[in-house]
Amino acid sequence: MSNNEDFNWEKYETKGFGEGYTKAERAEMEKLYDETLTEITEKEVIKGTVVGINDKDVIVNIGFKSDGLVPLNEFRDLEELKIGDQVELFIEEQENSLGQLVLSRKKAKMVRAWQEIEDALEFDNVIEGLVKRRTKGGLIVDIYGVEAFLPGSQIDVKPIRDFDIYVGKKMEVKVVKINHANDNVVVSHKVLIEKDLEKQKAEILNNLEKGQVLEGVIKNMTNFGVFIDLGGVDGLLHITDISWGRINHPEEVLNLDDKVQIVVLDFDDDKKRISLGMKQLTPHPWDSLSATLDVGSKVKGKIVNVADYGAFLELAPGVEGLIHVSEMSWSQHLRNPADFVKVGDEIEAVVLTLDKDDRKMSLGIKQLTEDPWTKKEMGDKYAIGTKHKGIVRNLTNFGLFLELEEGIDGLVHVSDLSWTKKIKHPSEFVKVSDELDVVVLELDLDNRRLALGHKQLEENPWDTFESVFPVGSLHKCSIISKNDKGAVLELPYGLEGFATTKNLEKEDGSQAEAGESLDFRVVEFSKDDKRIVLSHTASFKEEAMPKSKKSGTKKKTGAPDAPGEKSTLGDLDALSALKEKMDEDSKK
Repeated sequence: MSNNEDFNWEKYETKGFGEGYTKAERAEMEKLYDETLTEITEKEVIKGTVVGINDKDVIVNIGFKSDGLVPLNEFRDLEELKIGDQVELFIEEQENSLGQLVLSRKKAKMVRAWQEIEDALEFDNVIEGLVKRRTKGGLIVDIYGVEAFLPGSQIDVKPIRDFDIYVGKKMEVKVVKINHANDNVVVSHKVLIEKDLEKQKAEILNNLEKGQVLEGVIKNMTNFGVFIDLGGVDGLLHITDISWGRINHPEEVLNLDDKVQIVVLDFDDDKKRISLGMKQLTPHPWDSLSATLDVGSKVKGKIVNVADYGAFLELAPGVEGLIHVSEMSWSQHLRNPADFVKVGDEIEAVVLTLDKDDRKMSLGIKQLTEDPWTKKEMGDKYAIGTKHKGIVRNLTNFGLFLELEEGIDGLVHVSDLSWTKKIKHPSEFVKVSDELDVVVLELDLDNRRLALGHKQLEENPWDTFESVFPVGSLHKCSIISKNDKGAVLELPYGLEGFATTKNLEKEDGSQAEAGESLDFRVVEFSKDDKRIVLSHTASFKEEAMPKSKKSGTKKKTGAPDAPGEKSTLGDLDALSALKEKMDEDSKK
């Protein structure tokens, strides 16, 4: 029997799993086992293989000592997920409290998305995103699961007014800014368009010629015109080149985003300013005017503009005629055209001048009515001596113009306003727009002249004054003013007289001064010139009277009995009524 101490008991003992190996064999086995396992690091993205799927989880083998579980809802974007599929996963923990490997596909996608976004910014890559919704100032675009902001100004090269049309649609963008502090990404779609437009722009500018017809899109509208996008190049369509007719704003005939045909009118040397036209693509309306249209023709149209000097009547879009204010009424006094017409009025007119070559036309509306000066009844209506009432329309140094009716004016000379007052300017007597009673003094139908008088409505008081102030009669007068030639005197009844310097000598040899009231004798009376010359010296010196006048004048009714007597109102019954009337006029 062999020695028990040399017996290998371990060889015959019952062994558990993994037992029965020598130290050397165990070391060898551990080495082989370790080589089959993947070395992993937490917080990194790796690839794994789906090995099982149940109602809640997806079992993934990443080559680690244990498989990982990932919630099934993280794979909801993969409708046909199956065993054997390769997926990317984020290692959150190698081993949690339950000893399980914790993986996340959602975080793996986020990490991978940020890597793609950073690469897109660094390498200027174009990426595709889905517009999720609109927000203040722009759109929110989903790129790889990250919400990026697309500013409204970066959507297109032209202004965008309705952001909602992009929601739910895919759009190519470029990353222009990343803010890692708040995970903010800004993208642009405009930069992609601009690159394409640069090629188009260069091609358009190189081939640009005057008279070239192009197609463009209305990009912007202002009150002075429209900016049109020609494909990366903007041109201005001025409001006056939109239509042959007159328009107040482009929006009356055009709309934003409309595609329009235009013609190149002009551009500068650098081709930075391009002038466009639209109306030039259609014939000019003047070329289609009726051949029967001529001077004297009656036309109809609409007032499109009213200026200080007249109004413009549109006969057809692009065909206008000027109605000067002087052709609106037979009246000689120009008024504001707005007194006769306003914008939008549809009226008739008569063609006065017509120049089809220069495309100019003048019209009149007063010609639709008879000239009042040519009416048959004018001669009787305004016969000499007839009385009328008119409105003062204009004042001049020599008189005033009175309108008796529309188109009929007459002149009242300043000398025909008053018998007694010396009026230097009509403004001393009346003002514009006052009513004035007159009598016709002269009528000249051929030359359209009418002379009127106001003072002639009353009898000439100088006929009476001739008997009140005969040469040699004595009157109490006040000296109003003095100058080198003599003095102006205030006579009874509001009249003025004049005395030369030598006739102002008083009895004591001194000179009479302004403000004094003295006796004066009439030495000259002129009814036609309405002039009375007097002398204080002749009141006490008989030899001071002119020799031709010393014998006196023919005695008239109401005159003083002798040269030395003073005339008074009580002595002159003929003047009592006159004085009363003059007093009434003075009060008025």
